[in-house]
Amino acid sequence: MNKSFETLIESLMLLPGIGKRSAERIAFYIINHKDEGLKIGGSIIDAVNKIRNCSICGNITESDICNICADKNRERKTICIVENIQDLLAIENTGIYKGLYHITGGLISPLDKIGPEKLRMEELFHRLSEGVEEVIIALKATTEGEATSHYIIERIKKMGLNLKLTRIAIGIPVGGDIDLTDKLTIINAITNRKEIQ
Repeated sequence: MNKSFETLIESLMLLPGIGKRSAERIAFYIINHKDEGLKIGGSIIDAVNKIRNCSICGNITESDICNICADKNRERKTICIVENIQDLLAIENTGIYKGLYHITGGLISPLDKIGPEKLRMEELFHRLSEGVEEVIIALKATTEGEATSHYIIERIKKMGLNLKLTRIAIGIPVGGDIDLTDKLTIINAITNRKEIQ
């Protein structure tokens, strides 16, 4: 096998969920369908060069502020806290939630040496002090998700902010990923969110 083909396979294996066999199949497709291969390669280069994170919420955007944060019709007094962009998109695709978001960029995990300082927490607490009335916590029901939720709740209490704290409700399975949950279940979870005492 030639070096270029081997490099292509190795590069494809960097993608999550792509093993050697899948990478080989994709690589053969790309070299056998050159127009599609060039289109895919061009779109990857374009995305890497143009897409960045929103300076407010952490969503993906081609400008400084994403289309959600820039939308004047959004409910600006409610912020939904999610772990990643995939979770934001899963909730956004339901069409039921009209507030703003904040992406933490991960979860607190002492075993992995991830503390709050490695996440987008300070940006969150700065935003919460600017007229927000409700915070919806939409993090995984895992040990890390619970630790992160607890940290956020305790910081909000210490800041003395008089906010309504809610959590997404029924339907999201314990340990389940929001982005892998069906649309109707997410709608029920957002609609039936529970207030945190």
